[in-house]
Amino acid sequence: MLAFLRDANTSKSVIDVYEELYHRLGGQDFRKLFPIILTDNGSEFSNPKSIEYGADGNGIRRTRIYYCNPSAPYQKAEIEVGHEFIRRVLPKGKSFDELIQEDINLMMDHINSYRRKKLNGKSPYEAFCFYYGKDLADKLGCHEVGAKSINLTPGLLKK
Repeated sequence: MLAFLRDANTSKSVIDVYEELYHRLGGQDFRKLFPIILTDNGSEFSNPKSIEYGADGNGIRRTRIYYCNPSAPYQKAEIEVGHEFIRRVLPKGKSFDELIQEDINLMMDHINSYRRKKLNGKSPYEAFCFYYGKDLADKLGCHEVGAKSINLTPGLLKK
């Protein structure tokens, strides 16, 4: 799971994230990792063509956007579990104003290194590296945290 700080909850801020990922990964790897994007129908996803085809409008489809039905979180249940992990580190009501992207990356490294029963005792990081390779994890800026060092509490980001 990846997470990104955005200055505003706008369509452009989401497009910018996907543009950055596309350029960082290259077209082939981007299409391999993001053949579809399943999201809710929030205003930040109101310009699907710019995500699907890119802001440059070159006409090459990079991904496909699909929307969940309203009030149907079960349609993307795995991301809801991820949100629960995020809320362990960043409880509801906590301001994100003092956070920087490096804080978010650190939190996600800890979350993605936590072993899951559903993954046969492997972490999401290990599963990703098995399927896609460590080089692609490195391109995404993902790092493994040792099991004994994982911290999923607000103390992780205390400065």
